[in-house]
Amino acid sequence: QVQLVESGGGLVQAGGSLRLSCAASGRTSSMYGMGWFRQAPGKERDLVAAMSWSGGVTYYADSVKGRFTISRDYVKNTVYLQMNSLKPEDTAVYYCASHGSGDVYYMGGYDYWGQGTQVTVSS
Repeated sequence: QVQLVESGGGLVQAGGSLRLSCAASGRTSSMYGMGWFRQAPGKERDLVAAMSWSGGVTYYADSVKGRFTISRDYVKNTVYLQMNSLKPEDTAVYYCASHGSGDVYYMGGYDYWGQGTQVTVSS
């Protein structure tokens, strides 16, 4: 089992920045990648950014390219999502999820999820 705990959400004005954290514990050796998803009210949960532990694969949704950055602290077993130039349309609950194979484009491989953290961007 892997436990994931997100933090860092909040209320920010448009143009501002937030950094989300996802702390992993438990059987972290079974993790081969991490993704950040978001879900706005009435919408589906979408993959925003992801990275594999090996192979150097990094993914960003077109809507966040150039504004969001995913990174990892190997010592702390924590993955971050730095979000800059935030827009009202970035408002959503953000979830981190671990990937069991590292093929972060394969949606079925995300096997453990955090509880989510709310990000609200005011105009």
